[in-house]
Amino acid sequence: MRHLRILRYVDEVARTGSIRKAAERLAVTASAVNRRIMDLEEELGAALFERKPRGVRLTAAGEVFVRYLREQAGDVERMKSQIEDLRGLKRGTVSLACSQALAYDFLPREIATFRARHPYVAFDVRVADHDRAMAALEAYEVDLVAVYRPSFHASFRPLMTAPQRLAVLMPEDHPLAATPPDEPVRLRDCVGHACAVADRSLGGRQLLDAACARTGIALRIVAESNSFEMLRGLVRRDRVLSFQVEIGADLAPRGAEPGVVARVLDPRDVPAADLVVGQLRSRNLPVPAAVFAEQLVRSIEGMRE
Repeated sequence: MRHLRILRYVDEVARTGSIRKAAERLAVTASAVNRRIMDLEEELGAALFERKPRGVRLTAAGEVFVRYLREQAGDVERMKSQIEDLRGLKRGTVSLACSQALAYDFLPREIATFRARHPYVAFDVRVADHDRAMAALEAYEVDLVAVYRPSFHASFRPLMTAPQRLAVLMPEDHPLAATPPDEPVRLRDCVGHACAVADRSLGGRQLLDAACARTGIALRIVAESNSFEMLRGLVRRDRVLSFQVEIGADLAPRGAEPGVVARVLDPRDVPAADLVVGQLRSRNLPVPAAVFAEQLVRSIEGMRE
């Protein structure tokens, strides 16, 4: 679709703020990008970009145009997916941003299940804190988000909301591991034990900090990281406690992974917060993304039964 190419040029220039950088990403010459944009500006009768010595900046007309084309991008992808469905190919790409809690096991399992039925569908997954995930959704960089404790956005349409408790991860021979799996751990029981926690940009840490401030409890924090893989490694190697949203902790009796067990924290100390799957209100999802969203909703709802 040749007319879509120029729209992609405009979008890429708007994202990079540079015709040269956009041309490099698009694998075309800068002069070709600039010429196409100038032709479009002439057709529209308005400048889309203000040319500066060190790049370009969207004009007011350019902001309106870019917002429009990004809103339409979802409709185009949906149309292309529907055409491919008619051909029996079921091709397409599902783009989503998710919280780290879903990246360890839940989301890989869901993607594997989906691709077993739709092997021609590809995935583009970004793991990000809730603010970055929502920003990517609003910038039309992803179709879906599955995030813990998202901030409010008027343009956001939740597809489902599921309360999630915070759990504590520990070595399987840790004193707190003697707690029966169906009995919650009190936050005060974690006092005095070395703890490795997520950094303050992540929802679970924010929830934990609020609970500590409310109860006057001070944890012995020996490590912080924005990587849950790092935190799990410290649980195994340094015999510390760590904290994770329950969907990522795996509360099954066999443990979260060999050598590690998980116990939910008492909601009287740390109340549950919401895991939300959603999309932009103004955007029609491509067929693969819509079908995958339905699968996510069913799976998360099934975990609560």
